[in-house]
Amino acid sequence: MGIAMQDSLVVRREARIPAPPATVFAFLTDPEKILRWMGTEASLEPQLDGLYLVNVTGARFARGAFREVVPVHRLAYSFGWDDSEVVPPGSSLVEIDLIEQPDGTLLRLTHTGLPNAAQCAGHAEGWEHYLGRLAIAAAGRDPGPDPWHGRTG
Repeated sequence: MGIAMQDSLVVRREARIPAPPATVFAFLTDPEKILRWMGTEASLEPQLDGLYLVNVTGARFARGAFREVVPVHRLAYSFGWDDSEVVPPGSSLVEIDLIEQPDGTLLRLTHTGLPNAAQCAGHAEGWEHYLGRLAIAAAGRDPGPDPWHGRTG
């Protein structure tokens, strides 16, 4: 029973990206490239215990620390929101695997440690939105202005 409950609080998302893993990895770790698909400012130190800080919508800072960095293959970082008691900085874990495919990269994202189903639903929607923009940007196209700019929740 406990396991089933816990498993329901896992956000899983996949994206197929028509670009090699090295390109996708750069779009996840290079502050200048990350801003092409998510956020208005970013400070990233992609090394063990390095800072993960992104102002995602221009009104909300996501903050955590890198837990695993395997260049072009895997990233894991703790994740939460500044000034949030529900999902405080570093309280959840985002894991991203990049799997090379003949036509590009399969990105697998797992987000665990969120406190309830509502938060899982909200973050699932968020990842769906931003991974779609990542796929466009990593393919060398412009995803356009973020319609979520200014959102606080």
